[in-house]
Amino acid sequence: MADAVPQTWQWNGRPVRLVDGTTISMPDTQANQEAYPQPRSQKPGLGFPQCRLVGIVCLASGAVLNAAVGRCRGKGGDEQTLLRGMLSTLSAGGILLGDSFYATYFLFVELQRRQVDGVFEQHGVRQRSTNFEQGRSLGPKDHLIEITKPKQKPDWMSREYYDQAPESLTVRELFCGGKVLVTTLLNAKHVPKAELNKLYRSRWHVELDLRNLKSTLGLDTLSCKTPSMAIKELWVYVLAHNLIRLLMSQSALLGDCLPRELSFKHTLQLWNAWRQSNADGSDEDYLASLFFLIAEQRVGNRPQRIEPRAIKRRPRTFPLLTQPRPLARKQVARNGHPKKVK
Repeated sequence: MADAVPQTWQWNGRPVRLVDGTTISMPDTQANQEAYPQPRSQKPGLGFPQCRLVGIVCLASGAVLNAAVGRCRGKGGDEQTLLRGMLSTLSAGGILLGDSFYATYFLFVELQRRQVDGVFEQHGVRQRSTNFEQGRSLGPKDHLIEITKPKQKPDWMSREYYDQAPESLTVRELFCGGKVLVTTLLNAKHVPKAELNKLYRSRWHVELDLRNLKSTLGLDTLSCKTPSMAIKELWVYVLAHNLIRLLMSQSALLGDCLPRELSFKHTLQLWNAWRQSNADGSDEDYLASLFFLIAEQRVGNRPQRIEPRAIKRRPRTFPLLTQPRPLARKQVARNGHPKKVK
């Protein structure tokens, strides 16, 4: 679906992919704890197993093109490792957008080998030391600079791969939109700063896509009590997400708009109502009317919108559970509930 979108849905005729990761909670069972341990900051019996999900998302349609799941603790579960296992999803000539976690030397090497350009926010440590007076200037706070291969081979990398990696790479650093970006799109005439700033702002869509998966669909907390079933449950959520995106893409074609201009939650609500009123799904005319209804509701285009990361509704006054539940039950049976939570 995503690779068949019209050229006008792409950036200068090039497909754009988004990458980001998130964590997902599982029921607190022994099997889940062994496969996906809880964070070390949580005491035994008081936390929940967590897995990490990294997805590659189509900017045009919002569909999840590929995803990988791993542990949040231990080797092999970080976002970089999970992404490396999915790089075959990227097609030559495409562009990958990601946050500062992905702006690493060896990812740029691999993207270059696959003829894919990357646009990332500069890593915080590197961003603080960025000196635009060095390198070849392309304009105000815009330059080309050589970055060198790390002297120490990463543990996950073979010696052969490390030796074959180039000793240096030319990348472009620029300050725009209040951020320092690093990219392999080197030609400032073909890709001016304003265009890159606009392109990178579209990365925020992946945050909204993860929110739709976790909040709108309910992926934030899984319910299955074994690792194998929990992962199956996770993939069902991803499948449901892509099916909703398919409805949005079909509606966008009929409504002569872009899928990103339509509301994910509105589409889900209409689909649920349509299934209840047309259980067999055999009425094609009724299905066409569903597409037109989906296309009627457009989301606002607010690129400069800023919202605080805070909630208005106050939480309940129950205290946090600070000891294993069996011990807490015994204390309640012996002493009763504390007066302030009765």
